[in-house]
Amino acid sequence: MTAFIDEHRSAFGVEPICNVLPIAPSTYYEHARRRERPEAAPDRVRRDARLCPEIQRVFDDNYRVYGARKVWRQLLREGHSVARCTVERLMRSMGLQGVIRGKRVRTTISDKAAPCPRDYVNRQFQPPRPNQLWVSDFTYVATWQGFVYVAFVIDAYARRIVGWRVSRTAHAGFVLDALEQALHDRRPVGGGLVHHSDRGVQGRLNWSSQHSAVGGCDEYSEAAISTVRTSTIAITWTATCCGTR
Repeated sequence: MTAFIDEHRSAFGVEPICNVLPIAPSTYYEHARRRERPEAAPDRVRRDARLCPEIQRVFDDNYRVYGARKVWRQLLREGHSVARCTVERLMRSMGLQGVIRGKRVRTTISDKAAPCPRDYVNRQFQPPRPNQLWVSDFTYVATWQGFVYVAFVIDAYARRIVGWRVSRTAHAGFVLDALEQALHDRRPVGGGLVHHSDRGVQGRLNWSSQHSAVGGCDEYSEAAISTVRTSTIAITWTATCCGTR
């Protein structure tokens, strides 16, 4: 963005360009000042500039397979005083990622050719009352017996998990079981409940994401719900301790 402003500032000026782009003129001038006088940059910026070449060197010297933890430990062995979170942040900004053992698991495989249900939510995840909007997804967690899939249904009003199921395979049945549990426990009345999920199609999950209305629950919509994945922490512990029993 600053390069674009540098290229066109002579023709349009800095302030008019910043009025169109999501950047303040003061921010642009600060970045320009740091380019001209690197010693005037904040301590964190100067420290990051020193660490980035070291991180890149350790990453390249170890066949580009080290993750943030191993890069951080190697830097500590070499005498660099740096926090692990700093290494993680810099590696993320540099686009560096270590090799992950095992097979990468994909929990959502969408099919653009499949029928797309109507989106009742339109990215509005703040319902005014309980049992008005439920969102669902499934993920996988590591247990002592291996990876298992965990399906969950969350009430968007309370940010509370109202239904969940664990399975060794990703099939439509255990996703629907989580919904059935939520319907049985909460027993929504009066209609108007919208159940919102993504459009996964593996293992007939596309069928489950378009399941007909049951007990006042409208049809599923198609938008992704990655914003609620952090709520799986409530069921991760249970799935880990209980395995698949």
